[in-house]
Amino acid sequence: MKAKLSQFNYELPEKLVAEYPVKERDESRLMIIHRDTGKIEHKLFKDVIEYFDDGDAFIFNNTKVFPARMFGIKEKTDANIEVFLLRQLNKESRLWDVLVDPARKIRVGNKLFFKNEAGEDRLVAEVVDNTTSRGRTIRFYFEGTDEEFGMILEEIGHTPLPKYFKRDSEPLDTERYQTIYAKKTGAVAAPTAGLHFSKELMKRLEIKGIHFAELTLHIGLGTFRSIEVEDLSKHKMDAEYFQITQAASDIVNERKRAGNKIVAVGTTAMRSIESAVSAESMLKPAEGWTNKFIFPHYDFSIANCMITNFHLPKSSVLIMACAFGGTELILDAYQEAIKEKYRFFTYGDSMLIL
Repeated sequence: MKAKLSQFNYELPEKLVAEYPVKERDESRLMIIHRDTGKIEHKLFKDVIEYFDDGDAFIFNNTKVFPARMFGIKEKTDANIEVFLLRQLNKESRLWDVLVDPARKIRVGNKLFFKNEAGEDRLVAEVVDNTTSRGRTIRFYFEGTDEEFGMILEEIGHTPLPKYFKRDSEPLDTERYQTIYAKKTGAVAAPTAGLHFSKELMKRLEIKGIHFAELTLHIGLGTFRSIEVEDLSKHKMDAEYFQITQAASDIVNERKRAGNKIVAVGTTAMRSIESAVSAESMLKPAEGWTNKFIFPHYDFSIANCMITNFHLPKSSVLIMACAFGGTELILDAYQEAIKEKYRFFTYGDSMLIL
């Protein structure tokens, strides 16, 4: 039977959307879903350690979110413009793909000025191309190093919280909309399943003998783009850059051969490893772009467990969770989560699918 978009809809009370994270990362709630029996348990996230033993492996996405939302002024008119940085096209010429709002005011040739909180001019950019109705290519006029450019972005940029938040970014988001193991800058959205891991929990897992494998997938807005087709086989994902090292592959493959549990921490980690499967169904080193879209009835090759948050209706990430856990079981679990008043989306609670 073909997977159809309408199967993955559900009604969520607005009050269950988490606007802020819980005080301690690892004290969010954790739903445990047993695929073999259909049993559902309710725990705290720090209890995740109870389900794993010496020799098991966790796969983390170590991408780091950069402050991609900027507020500028258009030349001559002084109109306020929001610019959302998507990805850098060329380091030498400082070309970026961006989204602009309001788009109708921004044309090729316009110059945009960006100031810091003290009102000092920090960056100037010129619009050089139209890409979509809201998309533009812009060139920053900046002569310094990449490091200096990054420092200015940190100074004037804002944490790119998803649009469904009913508040602006705040100082707490600088830390909390980032995993504690984030290393490689390039994402415009956080790998949310990883937000629940604290330093203390990581240390406890390490002491228990759990292996950690890190990969990188720089999350773009395409992960959250609405799916417009009913037949999921016709949906095309935006490509995102990913990298899996030899060291990460070796850890995962050794644990797989030994028959241990292998946990993909988040849908981005899962999508990355499924984009780099060898002919022998092992994980191979890889670097490049993936537009892999996983939907039922996909045959997973690497991970046999997954940690993931509670996602938006009809989203590609909810659909992947259903592909892994079974559509009926996962959607039943969502109804259970609503009944038990779990917190949903970016700063919400999570589930462990065993």
